[in-house]
Amino acid sequence: MLKRRNLALAKGLLLHWTRQIYRQRGELAVIGFAGGQARLLQAPHKAVAFNEAWIGAIRGGGGTPLPAGVALAEQVLGQARRRVPGLKIGLWLISDGRFSQLPARPAHVDFCVVVDFESGPLPIGRGERLARHWDAEHIRAAELLGQF
Repeated sequence: MLKRRNLALAKGLLLHWTRQIYRQRGELAVIGFAGGQARLLQAPHKAVAFNEAWIGAIRGGGGTPLPAGVALAEQVLGQARRRVPGLKIGLWLISDGRFSQLPARPAHVDFCVVVDFESGPLPIGRGERLARHWDAEHIRAAELLGQF
């Protein structure tokens, strides 16, 4: 994600989404995974108006431990599902496709969207493969970023 300003673009996309979720009075949870580990950046709660500070502090680099991120998402979303049984849960995965394993789709989500930041002269297509594996929507980041 550090190449071609992808991390900065992903942060801009996340900031845009947090503003939309806030206006809709929705809930938000954010998990970051980089450098061999996954961590909860924002625990599930009502979205707030000001998110620039914590989004700006997100760092990239190292490997992409997708299985660890998905396992943490499964845990966090499972807790949210038990807390509010009828809650509609979506998962948006932002990635540049630099992962090797295709983990199972988290069981506690109603829908998934893979936002693919892969770029470069030789695409490897892992974002598309993951979207097919998860029966998820696949969106190229460039398409989304052109909308705002």
